[in-house]
Amino acid sequence: MRWDAQRLDLEEPGTLPGLPTVAGLLRSLQVPEFPGLTLHEVRAKSALNKVPENSSMPFAYTVNTFRGCSHSCVYCVGPDTAILLADGRTRRIADLRTGDRIIGTEVVGAYRRYVETEVLAHWSTTKAAYRITLADGTEVVASGDHRFLTGRGWKHVTGATAGADRRPHLTTNDSMLGFGRTVETPKPTTAYRRGYLTGMVRGDAHLGRHPYSAASGRTGFLDRFRLALADPEALDRSERMLADEGISTTRFDVTPATDVRRAVSAIRTQRQADCDRITALVAWPDQPDDEWRRGFLAGIFDAEGSRSTGILRISNGDADMLGQTLSCLTWFGFDAVLEDRGLENGVCTVRVRGGLREHMRFIHLVDPAIRRKCSVAGTAIESDADLRVVSVQPLGLDMPMYDITTGTGDFIAEGVVSHNCFARKTHEWLELDTGSDFDSQIVVKTNVAEVLRREVSRASWKREHVALGTNTDPYQRAEGRYRLMPGVIDALARSGTPFSVLTKGTLLTRDLPLLAAASRDVPIGLGVSLAIWDDDLHRSLEPGVPTPRARLELVRRIADAGLPCGVFLAPVLPGLTDQKEHLERAIAAVAEAGATGVTVLPLHLRPGAREWFTAWLSREHPKLVGRYRTLYSRGAYVPAEYRSWLTARVAPILAAHGLDRHSGGEARGLPGDESAAFPHGSLPGPAAPAAARPEPEQLALC
Repeated sequence: MRWDAQRLDLEEPGTLPGLPTVAGLLRSLQVPEFPGLTLHEVRAKSALNKVPENSSMPFAYTVNTFRGCSHSCVYCVGPDTAILLADGRTRRIADLRTGDRIIGTEVVGAYRRYVETEVLAHWSTTKAAYRITLADGTEVVASGDHRFLTGRGWKHVTGATAGADRRPHLTTNDSMLGFGRTVETPKPTTAYRRGYLTGMVRGDAHLGRHPYSAASGRTGFLDRFRLALADPEALDRSERMLADEGISTTRFDVTPATDVRRAVSAIRTQRQADCDRITALVAWPDQPDDEWRRGFLAGIFDAEGSRSTGILRISNGDADMLGQTLSCLTWFGFDAVLEDRGLENGVCTVRVRGGLREHMRFIHLVDPAIRRKCSVAGTAIESDADLRVVSVQPLGLDMPMYDITTGTGDFIAEGVVSHNCFARKTHEWLELDTGSDFDSQIVVKTNVAEVLRREVSRASWKREHVALGTNTDPYQRAEGRYRLMPGVIDALARSGTPFSVLTKGTLLTRDLPLLAAASRDVPIGLGVSLAIWDDDLHRSLEPGVPTPRARLELVRRIADAGLPCGVFLAPVLPGLTDQKEHLERAIAAVAEAGATGVTVLPLHLRPGAREWFTAWLSREHPKLVGRYRTLYSRGAYVPAEYRSWLTARVAPILAAHGLDRHSGGEARGLPGDESAAFPHGSLPGPAAPAAARPEPEQLALC
């Protein structure tokens, strides 16, 4: 899932070394205090990012002062998954690129409709694969974390009905939304080309031999071929296909465009040999094959077909053309009917029934050239396709997977509505990617406070909860240079907007006076991540990251300032930091520091971090490799049994220290772990009473 307006909407173009061209770049620089980092300063046009309404997150908006370029993946599907493009074609998800126009969905009024959207990000990883089979024969290969839209809402591929792994997931009681299974688009062949030319030329061209007029003074016959169209795609295809058959045509303009009519162009030839060749090409074949039939239907649809108001029709006044059209459609199993409305010109219509399900099968089966007739944008998601879940089967192997982020937060995969990935690395503040704590390329929104102040001062602003730190840490090292957060805090507090901050950066202590002042005007929440308690283990796994004791001191100083602070004890490492003594010592220290709540999370081994961690484990703790291989054999998460065991181990410890409360009662939906709850104090709300702290002893001066 990627929040709305996450991409940079900027003003002037610039080029970032090693990154795509973006707008608004002021400069790129490397500075001695940040070795290995390149900072790209930009001016952003927006600061507030809207969280999708169907999100489980307990906040409505986010603000990200920084953006990076090195990320991890959460949800993904197999590389061959067919993604619906804006022009009605499909493309393998592995072949998509940033900027491609595809189809997503959007709720418009009372209906969810297909809409055009853009691919904002595209990447690959390796994950455990599952095959989802639907009643109509649709098959999708996806990871267990991937989500699809059903009649009962968004559901993960896998999950549990109880316990720590409980989450909405696909069962045989579910039906997905979409149009379902279609067919593979044909590849160009000689038979397809000749079928297309037959449909196009017989449907819309002039081809004939005429005697010269008496006034011309010439005798004999004039051969003429002429095809005029308002859609250049079909004219281009016809011209190219004729050239492939050795027929050269001349292109010319017929009528210019007006306010109410499109321009018309044409191709023609008057060479007898060419006209004879075209006549032979478009003759009815004695035994048409499937490729000829596909081409013929594409050609007649481009020439005489239409698709509007949910109806796909092909009209013509020639009995042979109507008969061939109906015959080809029937051959491919379409429910097609011939409608004679008794028109004086004898024009009748062949109509394809079955709604969008059959329309998309037709489009993908024959591949028309005129793509305006093929788009589904604006169409309501209604279909009679049988999209009941028949089975969800583990394939028993890890395989390359791909995912994208789109402007709508979803896309159409194999004809069903699929959720896209969250903004990648949104869980960095939980230290799940312990091998690279800071991105190597940092985009700095230098004017974010100024833009935010303008946005929250609007009369339409409803002062909803704004979360900072859900995508990138606002107190990462670059904040020390740019000091963006003081302006952000001031803008939110002055506007009466409640907010929360999630960080593992001790730089937050700089802004404690500002945060304390803000808390007198608006509810705020603060969250700090603590992971490894052992100094040697920390140095080995988290070089360059503030030590656990430094972050514990951050918790202490937050409490001393009279502010709430929820702590994420994460990640707990099986066999390394899950011993009862270790957990008791860590939780006791967190409680003594003044934390208002704690959430304990086991290690998630996502692709990227998984490879790095496995190499480290093999080198430093080889005896644990087998255990980890068993625990993470099904993917990034530990099994429910381990999670339940860990919960049972920490529950009495948390209760003993009064740290077992959660913000918002049971506010669940952490980025990257939807079953986990936010610790008390990490979200805006009444803070728990601060524990009485002894006054420091007054030192006497000698």
